[in-house]
Amino acid sequence: MIRNWQEAFTKKEGFVWEDPYKKPYSLLKPSAIDSFQGVKEFLDIVHIKFCLLRPFFEHEDYPLVSAQELLPSFEPTMDEYSFLPAFGLLVLNRSISYFDEIFQFDILHCIEDVLNQREGPASPLIPSIFEKNKSTFLSRLPRNLHEDFIKFFEKKNLVNMQNYPSLLNFILHMDRGHVIARNSLGRFYLCGIYASFPSNLDSELKIFGVRIGKFKPGDNVLYELNRNFVYQFLMELYGFPIASERRTSAALFSRTLFKMGEEFIIKVLGQSDRTITSLYTTEYTKKYPQVEKIALVDVSKHQKEKLNFLREKGFLLEKDDKLAVIIRVLYKQHRYDPNNIRTDRALSVSLQEIIHPLTGEVISNINILKDTVLMTLILNDIVKGEFQGKVRYKKFEVVENTEKHEDRLKVLYSWLKKHQRRIIGYSEEFFLNVKKVLDNYLLDSDNYEIFKEHYDLYQEVLEQYRYIQQARKIKELEDIAQKKYEDKKLNYLNMLERAVKIMEELKFEMAHYFDSIVEKAEALCERILNDKYLINRYVKPDDDKLSSYGLRIKKLYGQLVKILDEIKEIKKSKRASNVLYRDYLTV
Repeated sequence: MIRNWQEAFTKKEGFVWEDPYKKPYSLLKPSAIDSFQGVKEFLDIVHIKFCLLRPFFEHEDYPLVSAQELLPSFEPTMDEYSFLPAFGLLVLNRSISYFDEIFQFDILHCIEDVLNQREGPASPLIPSIFEKNKSTFLSRLPRNLHEDFIKFFEKKNLVNMQNYPSLLNFILHMDRGHVIARNSLGRFYLCGIYASFPSNLDSELKIFGVRIGKFKPGDNVLYELNRNFVYQFLMELYGFPIASERRTSAALFSRTLFKMGEEFIIKVLGQSDRTITSLYTTEYTKKYPQVEKIALVDVSKHQKEKLNFLREKGFLLEKDDKLAVIIRVLYKQHRYDPNNIRTDRALSVSLQEIIHPLTGEVISNINILKDTVLMTLILNDIVKGEFQGKVRYKKFEVVENTEKHEDRLKVLYSWLKKHQRRIIGYSEEFFLNVKKVLDNYLLDSDNYEIFKEHYDLYQEVLEQYRYIQQARKIKELEDIAQKKYEDKKLNYLNMLERAVKIMEELKFEMAHYFDSIVEKAEALCERILNDKYLINRYVKPDDDKLSSYGLRIKKLYGQLVKILDEIKEIKKSKRASNVLYRDYLTV
């Protein structure tokens, strides 16, 4: 355990600090940052130390990030913490070509580049390059910091990466972003400040919306209807909610650079989200840049076993009554699929790591974010009226506790909406625990009069709950269509048996199902029935050419076709009835 922020990463291999307790906190020996992965690791360590740990130890009321905030879908943070640091950074794995770059920034010069561009003695050039860089930097730095800056960098080369930690203290007081790239010798250096990262939000949003079938050129009604969904989905692919200009620019500029085939890292820290979000390329990223987030995450006192382990191994940060860990989360992007029961899922957690604050050691075997026991405990607190914390209800209203039943229902609705995709996809055991808590509250006859007072709100919660229950059933069909069930592989016989059972139940309960869920069930059923191997191997051949196993498959296939046709007929007659009823009302 570390006692102050200056101690952070003092035992990290490759990092030799000049004096961790004395300004300007430079490195005597820079980490091995000649590689692209090396510079990313270097920046992660420096940013965690100076942008997360330092304010955590220096400010009594530092707002830790809750585990829920790092789980998609992301929501805009309700508060802006002006006393916290913020920055934007672009790293390019190549040299800068100032005129040819597609973004604006103030250039800083590297001695090695200047020397390689001229012949003759170099020594007279060195002081002038230093002075030019300092002058450029001072022109963008608040005047009250000029004296300190001149004192610390009087004899230092400010573009050198070993001076980056001390320079960061000044960068954090500047507007816009900064830029790091390689010099002519292949070494990384600070090559620019005051950078603006362009984002053509309008065209990107419309092109993406048309591509996934949510927009049609010239269709204003469709655009208005689906714009928020498309905007949210697009931003979530890059790890953000619909949020500030800084984060929007980072997301869309990374999209542009990725399309151009650039090797890059974009890092953003906001004063509201308190989270360092990184977007970067790797050899494995094919369609989108890798999304990664690092934050100081609050650890619940309910997680006793985990707390004991983290404390014993030195991973736990403790200050007053605050308990936290440094968490790095990697995410996986999902393509839009209108037939997926979790249609709005653009991103999911693929890996969570806890970083040791002293050595930088990483462990990934402790589940802090997706702890189902903790999620159930939070749900319990909500329905009992014991939940404390801020929740945004329907984007606009902030609810701070659950003492009143009205607020309880609002927080419950928000919780179900936030965790909808997880409740749909997690284990049966977890869902049964959630169901027990919800049923005990929502179906309790003692609450009848209370819910009658807040009828509309109560119906909203019930509708959300009902949707999740129905979606879980169709999620099972989705898994079956991929020939898997509860992490076990299915053969064609098992697949069709389970599909027939689910669709038969749906047929008889269809009146109570959401139309969107029925449509997804139909599409998944069609996917199963259109399996080419299934058709060619078991459906097309004559009965006398099939084994008893093959005949059973063919019979089940026919049953599934019949059930699907019946569901379509029920839908058709239901639509016709609705039209007749509407016509009757207009007479």
